[in-house]
Amino acid sequence: MKNHAAVEPAVDAISFIAKNRASKEALKSANLLKSLEINALITGEEGTGKTTLAKYIVNAPIINGDSDITTITTMMIQHQNVIIRNFDKIKYTDTLFGILQKNKTRIIATSQKNIFSKIRDKFFSLSINLPPLVDRREDIYPLAKKFLEDAKYDFGFRDIDIDIKEMELNLDRNCYSLKMSIYKALIEELMQEKDIMRILQNYFLKKLGSKNDYRDNLHIYEIPLIKAGLLKFKSQLKIADQFGINRNTLRKKINEYNL
Repeated sequence: MKNHAAVEPAVDAISFIAKNRASKEALKSANLLKSLEINALITGEEGTGKTTLAKYIVNAPIINGDSDITTITTMMIQHQNVIIRNFDKIKYTDTLFGILQKNKTRIIATSQKNIFSKIRDKFFSLSINLPPLVDRREDIYPLAKKFLEDAKYDFGFRDIDIDIKEMELNLDRNCYSLKMSIYKALIEELMQEKDIMRILQNYFLKKLGSKNDYRDNLHIYEIPLIKAGLLKFKSQLKIADQFGINRNTLRKKINEYNL
């Protein structure tokens, strides 16, 4: 069997990027599991790639652990292999284990939370942990690059030129927030003035209703404009000249908004 982890430094196995050492180790274990009929548990925070790695190991139906036990056991009876997401949410583990033994069903499970060692050892012969992206820095750029290509394909703008290094990448929810960052950045790149105005109009439509609406919402216009000026012109004197406003007025605004 071909070892995908050894092909190149950055490996894309059905969207599972592995350039970081921990990711490579996880992929190495996954390749081993392809040839071993044993149950395995993949743990990690949301968005770390647990389900993607499980799908790489085995092509099987996916069911969530908070489904009713009848649905879960029926799935296990009907299929030789099953992927169970959020295994920690299963309430009737004894019933599940009985079905598992009787039907010899193979389980590849995922969990965001720690599972009691007694249950873990009872069900699984191997565990894989996927660290958060902040601890897998080498994976971030390849993942972002893949998400950008996906987004460009989805929007039909494959030839658009956009630099990932200039984007604000959010890792709060790992791949979920990273992917959202990429899609937002591409949408911003494609937006025209009329699109921005429509977004602001819809936003204000939900917020308006007090006597000081104009003054209370002025910062939404002023803060990004001043920030853009600071980034582009660097000098307050240059900004004041370009904006056509008094330098003292500009300084007052910068202090008021703590910029």
